[in-house]
Amino acid sequence: MNRSHRIALVTGANKGIGFEVARQLRRERFRVFLGARNEGGGKAAAEKLNSEARQKEDYGEVTFLKIDITDQESIKRAAEEFGKQSDRLDALVNNAGILLDDDKDVLAVTSDIFETTLRTNTLGALLVSQAFVPFLKKSDAPRIVNVSSGGGQLADGADGWAPAYCISKTAVNGVTVQLAAKLPNFAVNSVCPGWVRTDMGGLNATRSVAEGASGIVWLAAEALQKETGKFWRDRKVIPW
Repeated sequence: MNRSHRIALVTGANKGIGFEVARQLRRERFRVFLGARNEGGGKAAAEKLNSEARQKEDYGEVTFLKIDITDQESIKRAAEEFGKQSDRLDALVNNAGILLDDDKDVLAVTSDIFETTLRTNTLGALLVSQAFVPFLKKSDAPRIVNVSSGGGQLADGADGWAPAYCISKTAVNGVTVQLAAKLPNFAVNSVCPGWVRTDMGGLNATRSVAEGASGIVWLAAEALQKETGKFWRDRKVIPW
């Protein structure tokens, strides 16, 4: 497929890792749909990336797409709006996620915190994938990338930190392998971006946003299509 014609959707892309993923994919000549539930923030983010492209005579176009991944009706409306602008999707990056402040102790975590976290981080990725698979099936090389975390690893992953978040990422790795089994012509993978300096990761994190986004973009744009159903960090498969 001609690189200049590839199309991507990145959820939770108005800031942080998602914004940088959108930026890097644009530089890879993708047309990027920047998904966000905050309309003002999403439109401003898309305009910022388009402004960068104009100033640098760079490649790619960024289009805002309103989507709240916790709301199935919003996902449905987003898919309908996407379908008015494109009949095909080449790469879906399920990046949107949350880490709640009170998610501190597995013995004290409330049902509201637990359910909200899993609805966003796990069920959201599944529902968005379901809604956009019809567009992905029209691609010559369809890809789904689920942004996970090393905290979700069953192999040495649990240390007591943010239990609901970590469990949600274990579960999203499960979603990944189930989608990979159901969609044998797709490349469906999870990826740990590492500890990244974002609102979620904090200022003490060891990686820049660009470094965190790099592995995600690689899976969306460059990795071999035959690589599927795996969990990655720094372009290497890791146990989960």
